[in-house]
Amino acid sequence: MSTDRNPPPVERYSPAERFNHWVTALTFLLLSFSGLALFHPSMFWFTQFFGGPTWTRILHPYIGVLLFLSFSGLALKFWHHNLLTRNDIVWLRRIADVVRNREDRLPEVDRYNAGQKMLFWTMIATIPTLLLTGIAIWRPWFAPYFGIDVVRLALLLHAVCAFVMIAGIIVHIYAALWIKGTLGAMVRGTVSRAWARKHHPGWYRRVIGGE
Repeated sequence: MSTDRNPPPVERYSPAERFNHWVTALTFLLLSFSGLALFHPSMFWFTQFFGGPTWTRILHPYIGVLLFLSFSGLALKFWHHNLLTRNDIVWLRRIADVVRNREDRLPEVDRYNAGQKMLFWTMIATIPTLLLTGIAIWRPWFAPYFGIDVVRLALLLHAVCAFVMIAGIIVHIYAALWIKGTLGAMVRGTVSRAWARKHHPGWYRRVIGGE
């Protein structure tokens, strides 16, 4: 039973949205480790987690297709929450206040802050690029249809996009752990009203207005 001192939490993600997120997260981790194993000899030992080097090469592109499909579901669901606004520009200009946790100096944040939106659009750019370049280098099915220059360029773009993605997700995980209560949104699907009011007041006001 809820009271004024213990108000009910606010739903931030439905079970289907959380399932979609965790499928994307799991496939990303599998791709990162298998991709790093194939990228450099010093990380080749990661192949043991996939049944050896042969199975790593076989599984990596199929997992990549699964990541693309899973992320596409998230993108279709949340793209309109990630459109940049004037407040987001101000938020980015005051990134020093963000790092110092001085949220009282920041403009009102809606469902996502500008940092989260930047990551979203980075993924929009890199994941399709990873898929297309991955197809171009996918042996033995597709790579023989492309010239060696195209394959080399695809390999370079694939590595660059993978590096950008890994760096972005490391920041994403750090932010989720840094801001207390954030991880619970993707585990339980809910956040406390105090968390919503403090970190996403614009979204909180709309949610409360709809109750």
